[in-house]
Amino acid sequence: MAKKTTPSALHESGSEKSAVSVNSDAAKKFKARRKHTLSEEDLLTKLLEGNKAALGRAITLIESNQPKHSRKAELLIEGALAHAQKSIRIGITGVPGVGKSTFIESFGTYLIKQGKKVAVLAVDPSSTVSRGSILGDKTRMENLVKEKNAFVRPSPSGESLGGVARKSRESILLCEAAGFDVILIETVGVGQSETTVHSMTDFFLLLKLAGAGDELQGIKRGIIEMADAIVINKADGDNLKAAREAKMEFKRALNLYPTKESGWQPKVNLCSALKNTGISEVWELILKYIKRTNANGYFEHNRREQNKFWMYQTIEEHLKNRFYRNPEIQEALKIQLKAIENNKTTAFAAANELIRKFEAS
Repeated sequence: MAKKTTPSALHESGSEKSAVSVNSDAAKKFKARRKHTLSEEDLLTKLLEGNKAALGRAITLIESNQPKHSRKAELLIEGALAHAQKSIRIGITGVPGVGKSTFIESFGTYLIKQGKKVAVLAVDPSSTVSRGSILGDKTRMENLVKEKNAFVRPSPSGESLGGVARKSRESILLCEAAGFDVILIETVGVGQSETTVHSMTDFFLLLKLAGAGDELQGIKRGIIEMADAIVINKADGDNLKAAREAKMEFKRALNLYPTKESGWQPKVNLCSALKNTGISEVWELILKYIKRTNANGYFEHNRREQNKFWMYQTIEEHLKNRFYRNPEIQEALKIQLKAIENNKTTAFAAANELIRKFEAS
């Protein structure tokens, strides 16, 4: 006797048929979306109107490593330039755990209440093993991201040095073109090597902790030499006394440094981002700095110097990309790497050989 086949629950529910339908519908929607992909001109128009979705797409485009996106990215930057240069750019750095994200959320929310439009370019460290990044800053700034006049963009640092993403400078211009008048650049917080962010901001803010063995590191030359202000965060509760003592130590240390080219004497403030204390004082400090440097001409001088630095950086990146994308170099590189492994050549000789080959190609 033939065994009766019992229909599966999937069959009874009719899911097999609907699954095909859903897939078909999804394919149609996907094709339609691709057909209506914005051109760079339309994307720029929407960006200049302050559309945050367009701004996000534009930053994704300029961060792309695909050669076919390079020209589109260039057109976007060129179109945005005339509408940029109208913001205050603030770099915010500090060791992991100092409370950068909490501070930025409190600070950004305060600025929005003052009528500002705030863009946050948060940089997450990329793994040297998997090359991936968590990009969790939107989660850590959950209240700020809900604000209409806020834009939070996490980006991976990739192989970039200096605590910033590879295209942070271009992202700043796009944010300015979209109408954001305060740009906050949060670095990865890797210590005293974070100098690149200083070359793209107007004001450099260093967050510090008290009672964490951080004071001695802060007094050392390096990143503190570039800081326009030191803010000791988490100055609340039982930590308030230690924070006040740290403030005195940093103030004494800053007196040992030579006068800055800007003519500004760096200040030390206390704040508690968690308790929302000391936040308004930080903004008042930044406004005093902007007023001072505008009056003595340093603000514009600094912007011009940064543009020159950007030119050099762009040339270096372009040459590097041309070098590694050259098919002849790619093949020659394999040979030289194998020769180094077998101790048949040195790293210097291999590099010189590759450069000679590139110059001849």
